[in-house]
Amino acid sequence: MADNHSPEVRSRNMSRIRSKNTKPEEIVRKYLFHRGLRYRKNDTRYPGKPDIVLPKYRTIVFVHGCFWHCHKGCPDYVIPKSNVDYWVPKLERNRQRDEKSNATLLAAGWRIIIVWECELKKQTQEERLVSLYREIVNCEDELFIVDS
Repeated sequence: MADNHSPEVRSRNMSRIRSKNTKPEEIVRKYLFHRGLRYRKNDTRYPGKPDIVLPKYRTIVFVHGCFWHCHKGCPDYVIPKSNVDYWVPKLERNRQRDEKSNATLLAAGWRIIIVWECELKKQTQEERLVSLYREIVNCEDELFIVDS
């Protein structure tokens, strides 16, 4: 199936997709900072370049886009109908890289929390952010993954 856009339009669209400092990341970071938590952002010293690293709590937060990180069961994760031979392997590589990074971080003693982009929609945003804060500050489990 052919692309709906010309190569120029597709290139322009793709060039505007950011890998860091996305709107969902900013929402989470502003909330955590407002609550008094201090963190490092996009720290390249750790596998997967975590969006938020909270050294005091030995916790890493990934803010995943539902499409790019293959959020199963989410209406925002739809495999494109055009150029399937490109997209399926690419998205699968993203998913495998996430799994490998998470395993490495867990083995090093980090707690991992995954916040999905769809959880930050207006109707669920406040509830998810409060839950995230509680998971970071009050969690007594050493290793866990929150993944809806």
